[in-house]
Amino acid sequence: MARRHLAAAVALAATAVVMNPTSVQASPPGTKDVTAVLFEWKYASVARECGNTLGPAGYGYVQVSPPAEHIQGPQWWTSYQPVSYKIAGRLGDRAAFRNMVNACHAAGVKVVVDTVVNHMSAGNGTGTGGSSYTKYDYPGLYSSPDFDDCTSRIGDYRDRWDVQRCELVGLADLDTGEDYVRGAIAKYVNDLLSLGVDGFRIDAAKHMDAADLANIKSRLTNPSVYWKQEVIYGSGEAVQPTEYTGNGDVQEFRYAYDLKRVFNNENLAYLRNYGEGWGYMNSGVSGVFVDNHDTERNGSTLNYKDGANYTLANVFMLAWPYGAPDLNSGYEFSDHDAGPPNGGQVNACWQDGWKCQHNWPEIKSMVAFRNATRGEAVTNWWDNGGDAIAFGRGSKGFVAINHESGSLSRTYHTSLPAGTYCNVQNNTTVTVNSSGQLTATLGSNTALAIHAGKSNC
Repeated sequence: MARRHLAAAVALAATAVVMNPTSVQASPPGTKDVTAVLFEWKYASVARECGNTLGPAGYGYVQVSPPAEHIQGPQWWTSYQPVSYKIAGRLGDRAAFRNMVNACHAAGVKVVVDTVVNHMSAGNGTGTGGSSYTKYDYPGLYSSPDFDDCTSRIGDYRDRWDVQRCELVGLADLDTGEDYVRGAIAKYVNDLLSLGVDGFRIDAAKHMDAADLANIKSRLTNPSVYWKQEVIYGSGEAVQPTEYTGNGDVQEFRYAYDLKRVFNNENLAYLRNYGEGWGYMNSGVSGVFVDNHDTERNGSTLNYKDGANYTLANVFMLAWPYGAPDLNSGYEFSDHDAGPPNGGQVNACWQDGWKCQHNWPEIKSMVAFRNATRGEAVTNWWDNGGDAIAFGRGSKGFVAINHESGSLSRTYHTSLPAGTYCNVQNNTTVTVNSSGQLTATLGSNTALAIHAGKSNC
């Protein structure tokens, strides 16, 4: 088995928020819609980070890696091969998970769980919680009749049956059209709900029929729970992301792909109508990101190795009113299969290889900007036809990004009330005059961001 391809494909399949077709919450409920995705962090470390950083910064959600018992091995993608639905994975046991949910709630942060229900494992052995299994037999949970009849790998994405009935990179594909399987999955999700979980990322949703997922969701104790689905857009493919919007949010992968192209090779001026104007799904049903754990490894998006391009793309995402943003926060890698440092224990940010992008000052400061400008339309757009742009968010905020090779000095027109504001990008003060104008000099690859309620640095 090509384990690298296994890793990439397994995790590439779902991050949406699905509700009942009659009761869809198409973006995280509440006033704060930014999710910090703490990829492969131990639950005890997540608990601490909710109180230390996420809550104070204004993050509405934290997304944690799959909690189910999984195959053994140091690679990150072992988390995406469940062997039972016990909370007994590398990142913590049931008590650690429960403590994490409670700690995050105390900090004002809701919890989303990356949930793997399309498939089980690709082999035989003993899981991280001691359960014995073979590829098509998981004692007390599933046996051979619970899996789809096709036991070959998916080969043709233009064929719906192939995509949704055959095996994603050789993983045993559950028959989610079967009543027993639907009930078993719902039981697992309901168990997580009983522990206080607020939402779910459905991994590999594309490989399950949208009606199957709707049926599973209807069996939940809270059928309107936040539910985001990973359905990767592919031109000409049989299964399209829009099929899943009746269930809730769907990740808009094109958003991340295009941001890479624009920031690396094109002009930021093109971003003036970013979102629906580019043919994407409606903002209200779209989950967006600059990168996730799959795309940062397969090269389809920007990642932490891209320096200022990556930082500024995240600043833009958090400032721009399209979709509900996920902020990927992982660890350094040269081996794409490498698992988390210290088995997922984070002793401190920026140590032992932990990148903590959610805590980079330029990015973290934009979470409060997003919260302060929520619901405000884009106003006062300006660009130089190249790589310098600026725009307001009504009377609540204003952002300028200089992605040119040299510094830029100019006077901007805003809709902000006169006063002194803090540029949260570098903690310097900016003055807006009685005409709504501000004058600033931005160095190459830097940004300016000011918002109502933040006058002192």
